[in-house]
Amino acid sequence: MAEKPVLTLYNTLTRSKAAFTPIDPENVRMYVCGPTVYDLAHIGNARPVIVFDVLFRLLRLVHGEKHVIYARNITDLDDKINARALRDFGAEIENGTLSLNEAIRRVTEKTANQFHSDVAMLGCLPPTHEPRATEFVQPREDGKADMITLIQRLIERGHAYETNGEVLFDTSSTADYGELSKRNLDEQQAGARVAVDMHKKNPGDFVLWKLSSSEEPGWTSPWGRGRPGWHIECSAMAAAYLGEVFDIHGGGLDLIFPHHENEIAQSRCAHDTKVMANVWMHNGFVQVEGRKMSKSEGNFVTIYELLHEEKFGGRKWPGEVLRLAMLMTHYREPIDFSVKRLEEAERLLAKWPAGGNPNEGRVDASVLTPLFDDLNTVGAVQALHALAQCANNDPLMMPVFAASAELLGVLPKKVEVSKALEDSVESLIQLRLEMLKAKNFDEADKLRDDLAAKGIQLKDGKDPATGERVTTWEVKR
Repeated sequence: MAEKPVLTLYNTLTRSKAAFTPIDPENVRMYVCGPTVYDLAHIGNARPVIVFDVLFRLLRLVHGEKHVIYARNITDLDDKINARALRDFGAEIENGTLSLNEAIRRVTEKTANQFHSDVAMLGCLPPTHEPRATEFVQPREDGKADMITLIQRLIERGHAYETNGEVLFDTSSTADYGELSKRNLDEQQAGARVAVDMHKKNPGDFVLWKLSSSEEPGWTSPWGRGRPGWHIECSAMAAAYLGEVFDIHGGGLDLIFPHHENEIAQSRCAHDTKVMANVWMHNGFVQVEGRKMSKSEGNFVTIYELLHEEKFGGRKWPGEVLRLAMLMTHYREPIDFSVKRLEEAERLLAKWPAGGNPNEGRVDASVLTPLFDDLNTVGAVQALHALAQCANNDPLMMPVFAASAELLGVLPKKVEVSKALEDSVESLIQLRLEMLKAKNFDEADKLRDDLAAKGIQLKDGKDPATGERVTTWEVKR
């Protein structure tokens, strides 16, 4: 294999691509904002999970599996979740038999477990760490960063103030607030994401801590019983596992403002650092069948529904098809998630050989080169398809294809076939061969298509000795 090219990544902070140089090549660190486990994850949530899984795999290939740390949080700190915990377990919380964290865990455990199952079926590796927000509110016994301590530090350093029962971050206390989103303080007007209240010094000041009424769940703090704002949780969890400054922070484009902008401000001010992360990466939006996904549009679809229900396109979709469909668009571009796109991905996968051992081969340079260019999975998939064609014709190429496909998480798995299925398919193949001999082509094609719809791919060839038609088959899903 040719020498590896230099990994370049697009940095939202600088609006440019540059060579990626980790702070410590022996300890490469990445943080990605994870799901809020109030409800099932939708297909838009799947995109950053898939995108940064590919980057995680690529970084491990370059630096070694033991030298890359990937943290992706679980947001179980949400007013809707808290209200449900209080509703369902209020009596137990009141009498002390159940803590608030334990009640929230019970409310969110099913949804979190389903998220883990869904993304595993999409071929995603588990992150190195998966902290839950509720476990980082108050000071911890292990000394890891927590939200209350960070807020106290911000107040002490003049970056936050207490008013009207809230602790707010003072955006005017940091000269370059807005650097990520390119918004200036004097441009912060009332709008969809900026609430203007009389008790704020500036319209863009945001909540770090808010008080809880007797009807609302909360945690004890120096400012009274309450709960943290949204943004502070990621600053605490990222610092807890990756340190005050780390290499890469990722998430969806919709998080640039205000979430990531506010993360940067509070983390830098709390730790007195120039940056929170050196590289900020954001994936593009996901539309469904050409429209913005929403329940009111009737095109809101969850990962679970795609995998297990016949809702989208009237059928279930294999996880590898969903993943490949995502990777067929560059991560920074918007994607139109459609039945047509899934069918295209499925046809492509059907042409790829299954059952290869990735440990027996090395990733081909034709796949690595586009990935090193800002994670260009479009070019990598094109190169992988060419490798698949080579492997179909030359078994010696199979390990190279397998290693390359595994890097993208789209290596087709060989399906174990029962004796009953094997006998049934062989019988139908013989019937089809008889139809072809009788020139009953329409019926032969219908039989082939019926088998393909069941995931059984036929491949016609010729016996080298007799020249007669020979048909082989494999299960593609």
